[in-house]
Amino acid sequence: MKSILAGSEQIWKVYPPKTLAVLKQCAGLDSSFAISSENWQDYAAQLRDTDNIFSTWGMPVLTEEQIREYLPRLKAVYYGAGSVQYFARPFLLRGVRVFSAWAANAVPVAEFAVAPIILANTGYFQATRFHSCGDTAHSYPYAQRFPGNYGCRVGILGAGQIGTLVIQMLQQYQLEPLVFDPFLSEERAAGLNVKKTSLEDIFSQCQTISCHLANNPQTVGMLSYDRCFSRMKDTATFINTGRGAQVVEADLIRALQEKPDASAVLDVPFPEPPAPGHPFYSMPNIFLTPHIAGSKGDEVQRMSLYMLQEFERVHSRQQPLYEVTEDMLAHMA
Repeated sequence: MKSILAGSEQIWKVYPPKTLAVLKQCAGLDSSFAISSENWQDYAAQLRDTDNIFSTWGMPVLTEEQIREYLPRLKAVYYGAGSVQYFARPFLLRGVRVFSAWAANAVPVAEFAVAPIILANTGYFQATRFHSCGDTAHSYPYAQRFPGNYGCRVGILGAGQIGTLVIQMLQQYQLEPLVFDPFLSEERAAGLNVKKTSLEDIFSQCQTISCHLANNPQTVGMLSYDRCFSRMKDTATFINTGRGAQVVEADLIRALQEKPDASAVLDVPFPEPPAPGHPFYSMPNIFLTPHIAGSKGDEVQRMSLYMLQEFERVHSRQQPLYEVTEDMLAHMA
């Protein structure tokens, strides 16, 4: 058995020496090099007898024909990162199994999302802005308009891996979660102790709305003025740690101009970063973060550990936990 690494220079952060040593022993990993989009053809000889690829961000995008020619023995790709949308389909069509550490990457995203949800229900964002510049005449009465967290209605858009983790993490708070997700069954909603409802109901009823929609053609531009943002409460907060393409940004801007006491916390505008002079930079009720909802620092090592454990399950003929199928690509991030 032979395995190799593939991805950007971050491969050495995602796969620390301890994990590489275990993979060398159990998967025959050659960690002396890592292929990338720029150099993979330079390693044609090594690729032809490769059984497994352990990867992360920067996985080379190959065609079916290239996979057939250069990777004839390849059985599986273990992707130590989140979304596989950009590279997986040709591999799956060639019969190569694909596994993703989306569940590992989901943990810090969910942790990041929970924090502003809890803060937003208290009026934290704009109250802090007022108070920090000494405008106490506005900060105290503004904060008093918020319900706090007890019994507060919070909308979750998308109950995939990240949305589900957010729901579970919020269970320690006495909130009332409403969820929009066409793929969420009534049985699973009951198990999560959430109420399924429409986008329109969430934006009109919830104090805080957190977006975790999958990034696919069906969801692009889904969050618009008429359907969503015009319905927001006067002091509502919209949080996006998912993907920016789901938001019609001009519609969000319009709504927040009309409702200056409402807010948006955006970790993922589209494109990233916004162009110079974009209204997001000057609007006082929009709070931008630089796409930091995700694995950072040593957290990235969790993803390689998940893929090591997944390889061990597959190799010992146990049921894998994180396999991606072609059908799943239609609705996952």
